[in-house]
Amino acid sequence: MITDNQEYMSELRTWSKKYQDWKAFKDSSIMVAGATGMIGSCLIDAVMLLNKEADLNCRIVALGRNAKKAQGRFGSYWDDANFTFAEGDINAGVNYDGHVDYILHAASNTHPLAYSKFPISTITTNVIGTNNLLSYAAEHGVKRVLFMSSVEVYGENRGDVDKFKEDYLGYLDCNTLRAGYPESKRTGEALCQAYIKEKGLDVVIARLSRSFGPTMLKSDSKALSQFIKKGIAKEDIVLKSAGTQQYSYIYSVDAVAAIFFTLVHGKCGEAYNVAGSKCDTTLKNLAETIADAVGTKVVFELPDAEEASGYSTATKALLDIDKISQLGFVADTELRDALKATMRILKEEQ
Repeated sequence: MITDNQEYMSELRTWSKKYQDWKAFKDSSIMVAGATGMIGSCLIDAVMLLNKEADLNCRIVALGRNAKKAQGRFGSYWDDANFTFAEGDINAGVNYDGHVDYILHAASNTHPLAYSKFPISTITTNVIGTNNLLSYAAEHGVKRVLFMSSVEVYGENRGDVDKFKEDYLGYLDCNTLRAGYPESKRTGEALCQAYIKEKGLDVVIARLSRSFGPTMLKSDSKALSQFIKKGIAKEDIVLKSAGTQQYSYIYSVDAVAAIFFTLVHGKCGEAYNVAGSKCDTTLKNLAETIADAVGTKVVFELPDAEEASGYSTATKALLDIDKISQLGFVADTELRDALKATMRILKEEQ
């Protein structure tokens, strides 16, 4: 179980001391939608660690579709008084009727095979599920909601900027299967604005760059996740393109830090880019960094049609992080260090 992994716990402990004043969450309650996902599970681990070591006394309400899967992931907290799991699909409503102070919405399909195999649920979770969570928040007097959006909302870089600022609008072809994810994230953001206006809800948005870390799921089909799996197995890294695409990335532990920071310091209605300050790179360099770390090489292979249909067509998607930096947050973990820590931790969990 990853919560028994000393290096993972050390990563969370270091982050909690470095990035966040936790007073806002003392004796409060936080609902996490998408609890067993890469970011959702890491959010929960961070709070439960601070409950144990810093007397935070923060209650977690974890939302998820599979209680058996959740118990396997959160077994060390399952009987803790500060942990509650509510089983259900947020597309059908929120299966919890108690009060919570904050909602962190991390529920979404987030990788290419999921987009291509489950395009309907990809869209409905980001739209209907988001509406259900916002409605719950408005009806139950939730203090603030944080909606986890994505770099994908910017669409394709039109070639007129180096990095995306929060007011940038790129091209999206909505008449494609792949468009379901970015278009529904855009709609989710629009719903947040609607609830702010019509219901007076306090909502803030975090637009995450491509994320990786020790809590990534085995089913994750993102290119970087495949690279990491190959690295752990000490196999050649398979690159399914020339690798010239330029992307921003963020270590999941840093992403969690940014989410809590934005929840406390972000302005209602505003969106904030979240990326590592030292994690902009090309796909080829990313593959070579992992291969170099484990002593293998990079090889090239074309994807099959189903996998390719879920791939982003963006060739340059770098995030400008000035806005969140001006609030006082910078994720400065070195890319190579984060990748090596991820592989060490995941290898132990095999």
